[in-house]
Amino acid sequence: MRYHIRRLLGGLLAAAILLLCGCSAVTAQPSAASAASASPASASGATDLKVYCFSAGKADAILLYTDESAVLIDTGNSGFGKEICAYLEEQGISTLDYLILTHFDKDHVGGAAKVLKSVTVKNVLQSDCPKDSSEYEKYLAALDGAGLTAATVRDTLTFTLDGIGYTVDPPAQTDYAVDASNNSSLIVSATCGEKRFLFAGDAEDARLQEYLAENPGTCDFLKVPYHGHDQSSLASFLAAVQPAYAVITSSDDEPEDAAAVKKLQDAGAEVYLTRTAPVLAECDGETLTVQYAQ
Repeated sequence: MRYHIRRLLGGLLAAAILLLCGCSAVTAQPSAASAASASPASASGATDLKVYCFSAGKADAILLYTDESAVLIDTGNSGFGKEICAYLEEQGISTLDYLILTHFDKDHVGGAAKVLKSVTVKNVLQSDCPKDSSEYEKYLAALDGAGLTAATVRDTLTFTLDGIGYTVDPPAQTDYAVDASNNSSLIVSATCGEKRFLFAGDAEDARLQEYLAENPGTCDFLKVPYHGHDQSSLASFLAAVQPAYAVITSSDDEPEDAAAVKKLQDAGAEVYLTRTAPVLAECDGETLTVQYAQ
């Protein structure tokens, strides 16, 4: 992680004063999170945030990062971990503060083992709906190899990194009659100054309805749930969250539903497709720009 080198002048001066006074002291070293909070902020008081939505086919892999923090939401299919690691290296990121796995379908957990083996991961958050799959087993083995224990999110979790506020919302039920894995998706939001980002995993109707019942409020940027499949609850969900920008993770072989795109456009959202190219959002807390990253 690209943490700033601490200046020594103040420490040397303090040490000299202590010696002159015949005193001694123990200085606590700041944690990564507190060090991050001291980085330069924009006029709004928020640190600049970048959100990179990988072009991973019909799969999710989304990186949120500042100069001092990095959070990865999902890891694409098996084999995509190397693409994630290459981008992390390109950006000078060697540490992830959080790896968040919204659920355990192969197109979300597939690259997790490679990421865990290649970079330092401080915290892992996961959904409460394990699957019997080779991708899941490789993920568990990589966790063990990294000496990590994932936290299964069963209650709403909040944390702040470098001025960015995160909320991880778990499903209200432990099981769902329809599409239990998708509906177990963790829904993640991030707030940068005046702007709010919402990442809806593969949430389907049951999960979207319960989320709206407990989490009213709009967003500026939406990672569209379930790869842009049309759903009966989608129109009401969009009417509630009112995104200005929407990103759909889809592929040419498995494209988004045209009806879902129309609902997004009717709701006033500018729609981006990761099957066209990766999508990059940049926010300084007051302004938000979204474009295809070439």
